Amino acid sequence: MKASNFRIGIDVGGTNTDAVVMRGRTVCAACKTPTTADVGAGIQAALREVLQQGQLTPAQVRAVMIGTTHFTNAFVQARDLARVGVIRLAAPASVSLPPFVDWPHALREAVAGPTFIVRGGYNFDGAPIAAPNEQELAEAAASMRASGVQSVAISSVFAPVNDAQERCAETLVRAAIPDCRITRSADIGRIGLLERENAAIMNASLAALADGVVRSFADSLAALGLDCPFYISQNDGSLMAPQVAQRFPVLTFASGPTNSIRGGAFLSGLDDCIVVDIGGTTTDVGALSKGLPRESSAAVDVGGVRTNFRMPDVLSIGLGGGSRVRVGEHGAVCIGPDSVGYRLREEAQVFGGATLTATDIAVAGERAQLGDPGALSAQQRALAPKALERIDAMIEEAIDRMKTCAAPADVVLVGGGSVLAPRRIRGAARVIAPPQASVANAIGAAIAQVSGEVDQVYSYEQLGRDAALDQARSAATAKALEAGAAPDSVRIADIEELPLQYLPGGAVRVRVKAMGELQAFVEA
Repeated sequence: MKASNFRIGIDVGGTNTDAVVMRGRTVCAACKTPTTADVGAGIQAALREVLQQGQLTPAQVRAVMIGTTHFTNAFVQARDLARVGVIRLAAPASVSLPPFVDWPHALREAVAGPTFIVRGGYNFDGAPIAAPNEQELAEAAASMRASGVQSVAISSVFAPVNDAQERCAETLVRAAIPDCRITRSADIGRIGLLERENAAIMNASLAALADGVVRSFADSLAALGLDCPFYISQNDGSLMAPQVAQRFPVLTFASGPTNSIRGGAFLSGLDDCIVVDIGGTTTDVGALSKGLPRESSAAVDVGGVRTNFRMPDVLSIGLGGGSRVRVGEHGAVCIGPDSVGYRLREEAQVFGGATLTATDIAVAGERAQLGDPGALSAQQRALAPKALERIDAMIEEAIDRMKTCAAPADVVLVGGGSVLAPRRIRGAARVIAPPQASVANAIGAAIAQVSGEVDQVYSYEQLGRDAALDQARSAATAKALEAGAAPDSVRIADIEELPLQYLPGGAVRVRVKAMGELQAFVEA
């Protein structure tokens, strides 16, 4: 192993920015620093601290992997979003429900630009419903140019099967608005027009922000002399290059919980388990299946908008180390969902603050040794058993909701707030709290691989099952290689076949994922 074969994993959360240095499968250094309003400054602080701990020079670092919640937070909060013009190739088949029809008012006000439903679209087998009218598309593009929009989303019926019409529309829009940012739905979403269109609009609304955030990441590394490649975490537990993140920022949605799940798997050595990640504000519960985070099989709601792009199956509840604790009517204890968040060390009572938090309760109940236990009153200490019982019930219920059967499952506790959880949980075969669990998210980013995925409808009657699966495997492998995987390391991680009974011709939706190690680390 070469002396320079170190990698740094960083996870930028709402409260803390965590960083680790790894060499192979060994964690050499780890740190937690407060997340800052300027994401670049927070990353620099974490990098500086972890390099100092590991006694490393920048030249020894071979790559940096970054996970971030920045884009998720921006969309949910309707902050820093661009107005988006939408072209849907669907007439005359799909015109009754216009774009943005199911969006919350605040997000629609922030994002909605001019929309056009024009001729086009395909049947499930790739045969056209209607041919696009180039004059109609050119007029739509000209109207968007006049409105001043710089981000455009293009969708068409069954675009994942055939994206030729979306490409045609992109060419015409690009000719009219040369410097605009264009998202084609076929590049992001899956079968289901409205949800896929929503995903494309989301992505287009974040495109300008993504340019600035990715540049901030690059500047942070350069400021510390880190002249090495960096990658950004996707929400399937794999990595993407910065230029891909600039094009598809929505692929980072929920990457934080995914990194924690992968990190929990690494630290515990388990391939199948439930991972409970307790942070400062929320607890995220996810399932690990065959070494990968289980993906959601249903449409996913992001900020009140239904989408169908790839997302992990994660349940979030309002329980964290900073959750406020109150006594309600009839003596009932309420935990969260509001939280002091990153102000925990200023506001929690054991740190000299005036707010009773879940961390204070953990200290009072002797689950954690933090701060000054003497700062808690006798009344608050007496409240601890009932509050801890409520915390335990919240965690147990969340685990039960994520299980697919009644049998006990292994549970891995990670995150800085994992001290809140009991070491015996009903419904758990084992409860594992591994060392370095507080930085599992950064570890998950550091160990991530690169991937390629195909999600397409095939006609088994025309192609035959074996030929269709071979095509899908080859396409997924090619995408993984394009993403930077070493050829000899690529493996097919998952194959899913879903017969579409309502379509003729033996139509089957096939999803194949290929994963591999980064070429740089295989060579090392």
